[in-house]
Amino acid sequence: MVGVDTVEFLDHRDGVVEAGLELRRDLGRAIRRHRPEVIISINFRESFGGTSFNMADHRNVGIALLDASRDAGNRWIFPELLDEGHEPWSGVRIVGFSGSPDATHAVDVADHLERGIESLEQHRAYLDHVDVDAREMLTGFARSSGGAAGLDLAVGFEGRRALSAPVSGYGGGLTCRTFGDP
Repeated sequence: MVGVDTVEFLDHRDGVVEAGLELRRDLGRAIRRHRPEVIISINFRESFGGTSFNMADHRNVGIALLDASRDAGNRWIFPELLDEGHEPWSGVRIVGFSGSPDATHAVDVADHLERGIESLEQHRAYLDHVDVDAREMLTGFARSSGGAAGLDLAVGFEGRRALSAPVSGYGGGLTCRTFGDP
């Protein structure tokens, strides 16, 4: 439904994920296996803005992911991954965290929002638990992020460069704007 080819679960129990060496190694292994240039995750900050408090899992995964994006390229960190046949990968150029109150980039989603809504609507247990309407929630987020970036509908990301290489030309046909761009 959302256009991904692979979904990989790392078997860390929901609700009690820790940002330790085990998670960094598992993420580093996945990065070495899939060899991405761009990694997208969820906000790792303490809040999404305002007085809300972010989930521990979100914060812990984000911190571990930042470390793992560099660990994956270092053969001396987690040498057992070499023994498993996972060669180092230092090609991660940027890690983007959606929903961050410190967004630095935005992607225009005007032509893609409907697919996201349809996908989220498949997660009934989650939506019933948080008692929200998928369309209302995602459209509200997209309008807010879009307004901050000078777009109608957008997803905002806090972009962290994993390497010193320039970050441009990404998005698979999507318009990506760094805040401050004309």
